[in-house]
Amino acid sequence: MKRMPLLIAAFAAAFGPAGIGSVPAMAQTGAATPETVAPALPAITVSTVSRRVLRDRVIGSGLVTPVERVLVQPLIEGQPIESLEVEVGDIVTKGQVLARLSGSTLKLQQSQLAASRASAVAAIAQAEAQLLDAKSASDEATRINERTQQLRAQGSSSQAAADTASSNAVSAAARVTVAVQGLEAAKAQLALVEAQIEDVKLQLSRTEVVAPVAGEIVARSALVGGIATAQSEPMFAIIRDSELELRADFAERFMLKIKPGQKVLMRGVGQPESLTGTVRLVDPAIAEASRLGQARVTIDDPAMVRTGMFMDAEVLVAERETLAVPVTAVGAGDTGATLMRVTDGLVARVSVELGIRDGGFVEVLSGVAAGDLVVTKAAAFVRDGDKINPVPASSGTN
Repeated sequence: MKRMPLLIAAFAAAFGPAGIGSVPAMAQTGAATPETVAPALPAITVSTVSRRVLRDRVIGSGLVTPVERVLVQPLIEGQPIESLEVEVGDIVTKGQVLARLSGSTLKLQQSQLAASRASAVAAIAQAEAQLLDAKSASDEATRINERTQQLRAQGSSSQAAADTASSNAVSAAARVTVAVQGLEAAKAQLALVEAQIEDVKLQLSRTEVVAPVAGEIVARSALVGGIATAQSEPMFAIIRDSELELRADFAERFMLKIKPGQKVLMRGVGQPESLTGTVRLVDPAIAEASRLGQARVTIDDPAMVRTGMFMDAEVLVAERETLAVPVTAVGAGDTGATLMRVTDGLVARVSVELGIRDGGFVEVLSGVAAGDLVVTKAAAFVRDGDKINPVPASSGTN
């Protein structure tokens, strides 16, 4: 109890009257009401609706195949193969000899037909002589018949003589007809033999198996000593003009976008560089089992590919400069796609119509204008009517 006066005295000595008087002032300051502070707005990243070049691409894949594969078969049957003149991979020209077949049997037939032709020519000569003799005899019989008929009319010849002369004339005329027919038959025989000779000549010319088109030999099944026949596998297969194409398969939903003339970017397995090409034609039917459609792509540099290669294809179906926003800015509403447009810090949800999607950006066909600000991420916790502190997105996403 004695210590309390001592503490009060020490306090007074240290602060003096001012210190003692300040105690109520401090109490009054602590009792004052602080001013109300405005709440901080959430910082939300926004992107500017701007124009940029977007490309609509369709992705597919398929195998490299010949534009046209030509099969070479022998044009004559049953002849042994004497020699083969080309190998797989050779480039041949139209009419070039690919293989030679044996022609010994055909040459023997040619000799036999030559003899038959000589016989037919002799038969014609004989028939012509017989015809000449028959005509001469017929003329003589006709003259005799005419004289006999005149004498019979004058009463100087009997009826029997007149009948005999008439019969001889008729018989001689018949022999002329037979001789004419014999001559025609001999000529027909000669024509037949000559046709057979021409056929043998044609077959002899076909003992040389030639390329029907120019191109690259990609298959050869013929063997020396084998019998050439169209009933077996083709002797050769040729890629016409060495032209290759990519037959790429695409999802059914993309087929109406693909048109002839569109540019294509192709890449094969392990190829460091892409190849270019053009859509040549689009198959009109969709495969029922796979639901895939097919497009045939002409390859600009076919020397860089081989038949059977698997390649991915990227078809450029559209390219244009248009309004675009980041894909992340697009949300979904009851009416379809939406964007959160920001005007003076106020958020408003607007319905939009979308077009091409290219990488991280998507085309906006309607709903916003160039220069508008939209919330970059539609999944951000921002609602229609909110106030925000817009923060411009970085150049990589704007």
